[in-house]
Amino acid sequence: MTPPDNPLHFEQLSILDNPDSQDIQFLDDHLYDFNVERTGITDGRLLMIILHDRDNNIIAGLYGWTWGRCCEIKTLWVHKQYRGQGLGMRLMAAVEEEARTRGAEQIVLSTHSFQAPDFYRRLGFEPVGYIEDYPVGHQHIFYRKRLS
Repeated sequence: MTPPDNPLHFEQLSILDNPDSQDIQFLDDHLYDFNVERTGITDGRLLMIILHDRDNNIIAGLYGWTWGRCCEIKTLWVHKQYRGQGLGMRLMAAVEEEARTRGAEQIVLSTHSFQAPDFYRRLGFEPVGYIEDYPVGHQHIFYRKRLS
């Protein structure tokens, strides 16, 4: 049986657990274009801060972006061997300085209750929302820090 002549007929639906980084970038780029079209805000810039050891291995890093006077941190990670030595604080100080330089008025991020909520509170972030049982038995917490 031939499917009806329908412009919304799709040939293939793919469910991937290891997507290609170019496909992810494709989606991000097109979502950004949509957001710009809807808001008229065109100042989006990626932001990555990385710390290397003497052998040039990444030992800590932060990834996010600035857009529309906001900075969003998507990823902050410190190698377990270097945790507790102030690297996370160093990354956060650097991102706050860069966010201010780019004109951001706030920084937003999310973390889980088993990750670093106290760390962010000590840095002046305030919780603005929670999702219970994400993952089960824990909270997903959304934070904001106003830059004044």
